[in-house]
Amino acid sequence: MKFVISGFYGLGNTGDEAILEAIIYNLRDQLQNPDITVFSLSPEKTAKEHQVKSVYRGWKQQLKEKVQALKRADLLISGGGGLLQDTYPTRFLFGPLPYYLLIVFLAKLCGTKVMFFSQGIGPVNSTWGKILMKVFANMADFVTVRDQYSKDLLKELGVRRPEVVVTSDIVFAFQPRKDTACMDSLPPQNRDSLVAVSVRPWFDQVKQFEQIAKILDSLIEERGVTPVFVPMEGHHDAQASEKVLAHMKYSKHCHILGTDFSPNQYVNFIGECQLTIGMRLHALIFSTIKGVPHIGLSYDKKVESLLKRNGMWEFSAILEEMDVEELTENALHLLNERQQYSEIVSRNALELKQEALRNVELLKDRFL
Repeated sequence: MKFVISGFYGLGNTGDEAILEAIIYNLRDQLQNPDITVFSLSPEKTAKEHQVKSVYRGWKQQLKEKVQALKRADLLISGGGGLLQDTYPTRFLFGPLPYYLLIVFLAKLCGTKVMFFSQGIGPVNSTWGKILMKVFANMADFVTVRDQYSKDLLKELGVRRPEVVVTSDIVFAFQPRKDTACMDSLPPQNRDSLVAVSVRPWFDQVKQFEQIAKILDSLIEERGVTPVFVPMEGHHDAQASEKVLAHMKYSKHCHILGTDFSPNQYVNFIGECQLTIGMRLHALIFSTIKGVPHIGLSYDKKVESLLKRNGMWEFSAILEEMDVEELTENALHLLNERQQYSEIVSRNALELKQEALRNVELLKDRFL
């Protein structure tokens, strides 16, 4: 079977690269010799890393090659991840939302079936975004979404023609392979009592950097932990990490990992930590996979949805409603009772993995 995979690939976002790796692995695991082409901003790198064909994802180059790939394909897999949203400005034909929907439209013009695969939908707030969703998202042949919120939003937006099934993020079916590169990059004396920290820029909001700094300073004072920042999106997250460090009394007790580690290397590192405090969805998913208790700082419904499914919501907070004292107490509690909460997270991770595997099972049922 021939596939084209369209998503936020080749742009250095660890979560999205983990999504791609998980999709490819599970297609190969459950199907015989799938023929895979990925639309990527770094096609040569994507082709080499995953042993697939790859075409430049943007409109300015290789349009003919994109059309040819779609004509050859049996199925366009759109996703996974949060592709269909207008958090970032959506103009007539520019922005994530129109891009991914126009790829869907192009696939249908080529006679290719379309599956929205393990997607997180929204937010979609602009009038133009809502029109685009109602017109083009209804062209999909089948849809799986990673949470109930996404299914409800699709219905609210008037996307009712394709069947929609709630599964979970395909990264829960990621297969980690042992790799100690991240840990080896730290000084030997700073490899105990690790706390993974994942922060990101979020428009003009900066208050959270000072708040996270206070929480980390308290954990260093009371428990002697070593906070290690995990930059899930390269220099963007590294710069956000530096902003937290600028507010800390004990910044010399902290480290920022390099920005060029692979998803597999990051997930292995997070698995060695006692606790994760994070904004990035896939840093929290990595923590869930590895049974690491965590505090999520929800800047988006997708983060809240995950935390409610994996049992960590009661210890977490909406980003704009952070209470430093409460979150510090929650962090100390999770550290003190780590084994208990690790078991809870691990049990929920097994259920979420089974739901993630359903994405490929449903694909087989509908399209084979």
